[in-house]
Amino acid sequence: QVQLVESGGGLVQPGGSLRLSCVASRSISIFTAMGWYRQAPGKQRELVAIINSGGRTNYADSVKGRFTISRDNAKKTVYLQLNSLKPEDTAVYYCNANLGGSNDWGQGTQVTVSS
Repeated sequence: QVQLVESGGGLVQPGGSLRLSCVASRSISIFTAMGWYRQAPGKQRELVAIINSGGRTNYADSVKGRFTISRDNAKKTVYLQLNSLKPEDTAVYYCNANLGGSNDWGQGTQVTVSS
C-alpha cells in the first residue's frame, strides 16, 4: 500500500499549461505502472496517461501530443505536464499506482480550463 498526494491543479485559460505532481509515500520503482486518470462531472473516470516500470508510456487519444507523463524514482514522484489545455480537459485528476492487481489512488487535484 502507498499514499499518493497530488498537487499542481488550478484554473487556467484555454491554451495554457499546468504541471501536476504525484508524490508517493514509498519507492515507486516497485510498481508495475504509475498513471494519471481523470473524472469530469457526470462522467466515468478515464485513463489519461500511464508509465510502466521500464519507462514506457501510453496516452489517451484525446491528450496525445499535448500531455507528457514522466517519473523521478529518486523523488518518488510522477509528473503530468499538460499543454495546450482545452475546456474539455476540465476534471479532477487522480494519480494511480498499480502493482499486479492492486491499485492505490490519491485524493485528486482539480484542473479547470476556462476563460
